[in-house]
Amino acid sequence: MKHSKRYNSLVEKLDPQKSYTLEEGVQLLKEMGSAKLNESVDLAIRLGVDPKKADQMIRGTVALPHGTGKKVRVLVLCKSPKDKEAKDAGADHVGLEEYIQKIEKGWSDIDAVVATPDVMKDVGKLGKYLGRKGLMPNPKAGTVTMDVAEAVKQLKAGRIEFKVDRYGNVHASVGKVSFTFEQIVENIKTVLDQIMRLKPSSAKGSYVQNITLSSTMGPGIRLDKTILVDVSR
Repeated sequence: MKHSKRYNSLVEKLDPQKSYTLEEGVQLLKEMGSAKLNESVDLAIRLGVDPKKADQMIRGTVALPHGTGKKVRVLVLCKSPKDKEAKDAGADHVGLEEYIQKIEKGWSDIDAVVATPDVMKDVGKLGKYLGRKGLMPNPKAGTVTMDVAEAVKQLKAGRIEFKVDRYGNVHASVGKVSFTFEQIVENIKTVLDQIMRLKPSSAKGSYVQNITLSSTMGPGIRLDKTILVDVSR
């Protein structure tokens, strides 16, 4: 892939042989941020797990202490009286049949979907539309629940969902470059702490193999895995 002059100039600032501390990595990230775009801060973690094994399918949610910096558009699929609870909690869209039809026709102006258990038989047919976008409601992610108000509030406040892909990687957006140094560091530590808590007992060898930090348009910054020692304290 051919990169821009700006990207190549940023790569030159990195030592390819070095694994940076969390603090060094975040400082570099902020220094390399674009002045024209408030880029997202992304974390990529390579795990030593086999996603084909059910007990090693790492998946979870975590509430970032400083949010993601993004406006989260939430759809709640439910029936009355839960619709009022969802609207009062700040859901952007609330309903059932009309939204099922809209999604089947290609509508996707949403970032998260919450559903009550009693409508999942209807929502299930949206799997081929929502599943490929990572939006399908799931009990493990807290998006299939009768407490729709709490789910909406958490999503709006910055709760994110993560899931290991078939290659053993976990990707998470942990804020914006415009966040303060301290906010980015705390968000990253919160995500890493949750991933460490989910370590399966059946995983062999090194659980976390590498950690990379990057901005939307910037190069990856390899982080030193010893930051996990600080996180787990």
